Parts: sequence; structure tokens; C-alpha cells
Amino acid sequence: MQMESFRGNKSFLPSKPCQACGRAMVWRKAWAKNWESVKYCSDACRKKPAATRARHDPA
Repeated sequence: MQMESFRGNKSFLPSKPCQACGRAMVWRKAWAKNWESVKYCSDACRKKPAATRARHDPA
């Protein structure tokens, strides 16, 4: 992501769905180095059992 294109307008930040709940996650500076590997929106979603995640998985 190029920071020159950001310029304070948050509508241009990338987003992707949480693998557990499907909620949209918007890019954060804390995730800048590992945005490609971020899968979950929160610790709660990360700790959910795999069976619960399978119910939300559209694939």
C-alpha cells in the first residue's frame, strides 16, 4: 500500500472479510507489515473453534 495515496481519506484503505465472522476489516497501521497474513478481526474470532468458523464459511 502506498501511503502517498492515503492522504487522510479512509475510504481508500483496503479491507477484507474476517474468516471467522465475515465482518469487514479495514487496514490499520499496526497491520502494515503483515496485512496479507491477517485473518481475524479480533482475538475472540481467532479463538473460536474451527467448527463454528465452518458454519460461516461461504465456500
